[in-house]
Amino acid sequence: MKRTHWFRILAACVVVLSAIGATIAVQRVFVFRAFAANPGPTLTINAALGQHTISPDIYGMNMYGIDAAFARSLRLPVQRWGGDGTSRYNWRTDTTNSGFDWYFMGGGNTNPVAGAGADTFVNNATTAGGKAILTIPLIDYIDKGGNANCSFPTSVYGQQQSTNPYVHPNGTNCGNSLKQNGSQITDANIALNNVPNSPTYQQQWVQHLVAAHGTAAKGGVNIYQMDNEPSGWGNTHRDIHPGSTGYDELINKTFAYGAAVKAADSGANILGPSDFGWPAYLDSSKAGDNAASHGGTKFAEYYLQQMRAYEQKHGTRLLNYFDEHYYPASSDACIANCPVGNAQTQAERLQATRSLWDPTYKDHSWIGQYYAPIQLLPLFHSWINKDYPGTKLAITEYNFGGLESINGALTQADVLGIFGREQLDLATLWGPPSTDQPGAFAFRMYRNYDGLGSTYGNTWVQSMSADQGKLAVYGARRSSDGALTLMVINKTGGDLTSTLNLSGFTPGANAQVYTYSGANLKAIVHKPTIGVNAKGFNMTYAANSLSLIVLPPSGANTKH
Repeated sequence: MKRTHWFRILAACVVVLSAIGATIAVQRVFVFRAFAANPGPTLTINAALGQHTISPDIYGMNMYGIDAAFARSLRLPVQRWGGDGTSRYNWRTDTTNSGFDWYFMGGGNTNPVAGAGADTFVNNATTAGGKAILTIPLIDYIDKGGNANCSFPTSVYGQQQSTNPYVHPNGTNCGNSLKQNGSQITDANIALNNVPNSPTYQQQWVQHLVAAHGTAAKGGVNIYQMDNEPSGWGNTHRDIHPGSTGYDELINKTFAYGAAVKAADSGANILGPSDFGWPAYLDSSKAGDNAASHGGTKFAEYYLQQMRAYEQKHGTRLLNYFDEHYYPASSDACIANCPVGNAQTQAERLQATRSLWDPTYKDHSWIGQYYAPIQLLPLFHSWINKDYPGTKLAITEYNFGGLESINGALTQADVLGIFGREQLDLATLWGPPSTDQPGAFAFRMYRNYDGLGSTYGNTWVQSMSADQGKLAVYGARRSSDGALTLMVINKTGGDLTSTLNLSGFTPGANAQVYTYSGANLKAIVHKPTIGVNAKGFNMTYAANSLSLIVLPPSGANTKH
């Protein structure tokens, strides 16, 4: 074979190998692009606009299930002693009754120490570094105490739809007050297990609390709630309060019991009406009242109007916080107080936060079928501004579910960001997560993201996303060191690379980044610093993640 032919074969091989190499290179590019982040929506921060204080009390929780060490690590700003059982708490016998929630069972403390349960709660709340909210019963009867008892024993009232499978006081079964056919049983002897309530009795409890813990101004109980979900008494506490709760019934009780609290501790704050949801806020049925006197006014507005009238007449503000409870609903999925659920439920949960603020969001429940967009927090602010200016706004029960999952953590972080932006004054989560659940890390991202006590900022600044449903952003200045902190929430299942346009703030050259994501559900990860300039930066946000970006001011030397 001639040498020139060998050269031709070799040249051909080179061409083929080059072609193969090019193909491999193309494939590599394709693979890289397949896994590259998608372009995300533009984020815009103007730190000079929209400034207002973010109340630390929006990061509160209800008392049930809180790990003490977790509470201390968050310096949990407020804890609430609430729920249906507290409506019938008798401080002298240290007993209660949760009504329909638990087969109308009470008593069970045969050697009581007056106020012991509530005192322990107050001590735990203040030891964690926060304030305590206690519920003052307004209902006509409270638990009698003594041996365990129940309102509807089958030995007296016969078989019922359901009975307590665990506790059998006096050898009997405790029923749920409903006969087999669904009809409701009436408690024929209320005095057997209950004693009358009064403003004087509750004032004596506040006096006890002041003696044990000091006044509100000196670290004692700071806030007293005027009962719990009073519009639901006729269901939850039907044994002692059959029938609906009237407008004026609750108003007059609030006047009497609120005045008793203020007489015992003039510096204490009062919170109410703490009702259960949309039907209670908007109720204009005037049940139990003179129908002509209200003209169809929504109950929540009427409540505010009457509290204002009381102050104008007596010179004393009884109501410091207008408070309601809120649990999102969906006709297609179980969200509030529910497990994470399937993909549809998770998508519904992330969307449901829009009901707190968005004028374009149609609620995915019966509410959306009959009402305009909820816009819950702007709606409440509008009522306060019109009917009783100067009143603070609280949500002492809420839950968006799924706290055992990254989906619930993303949602909870979104809720906390919204609370800060929409100028809520106080919030306490119902059903707090355990210390190692993802929902707990949503709170850590705001309250202790580095394990050293560093927090998200306390002054809101204008923050916008071109698509809040995909990539939400919440910005705040931190007064302790002047840093600008940005909470960015990627609600999608893919990485997103976005440009953040910055104005009104001159940052240092590098920013700290802390991330919590499905890649590591047990820890907040401190990422490498990123370079920033006065116009902003580009950054990739991991799928289903929370990112806290800390921008120090120019010239600062911060380790936060």
